[in-house]
Amino acid sequence: MADDEAKKAKQAEIERKRAEVRKRMEEASKAKKAKKGFMTPERKKKLRLLLRKKAAEELKKEQERKAAERRRIIEERCGSPRNLSDASEGELQEICEEYYERMYICEGQKWDLEYEVRKKDWEINDLNAQVNDLRGKFVKPALKKVSKYENKFAKLQKKAAEFNFRNQLKVVKKKEFTLEEEEKEKKIKDAAVLNKAKK
Repeated sequence: MADDEAKKAKQAEIERKRAEVRKRMEEASKAKKAKKGFMTPERKKKLRLLLRKKAAEELKKEQERKAAERRRIIEERCGSPRNLSDASEGELQEICEEYYERMYICEGQKWDLEYEVRKKDWEINDLNAQVNDLRGKFVKPALKKVSKYENKFAKLQKKAAEFNFRNQLKVVKKKEFTLEEEEKEKKIKDAAVLNKAKK
């Protein structure tokens, strides 16, 4: 029986040590979870889903707001639709004149706005050029790659030497023409001197 009691005491001691180890392990795992922080992967996933839903709702509201604003502006500029089926000829003429005047005003505004946009674009380009001038940044043209071992000018000079313009010209016998002209001039002078001498 002493054996049994010793075994039971030993068993109880082992169980107590196991309980202590389990307790330490649980505390360590709790500490790790606490270190991870408040956001666990499951919570992050839920938060992402909620953010996506909220963003989708906001986007939908924004689109609806833009559509309502667009309808309001169209109604403001174009007016509400008129009942043309029951209108008389005079009323139709008045409606047409109103629409014409409104269209005329809208076209004028459109032209003014387009002019302003062009003017602003020009000013922006001018200011960008001034800023670039102040910074000293200029657009540098792309340079062609040239081999430093090959002399391209030598080829051009060789071609120029082969194609000599003086060799291509015809030879003119300049001396023959000058001699013949001189002889003619001498004959004319001699004839003139003889004529004077005869007189």
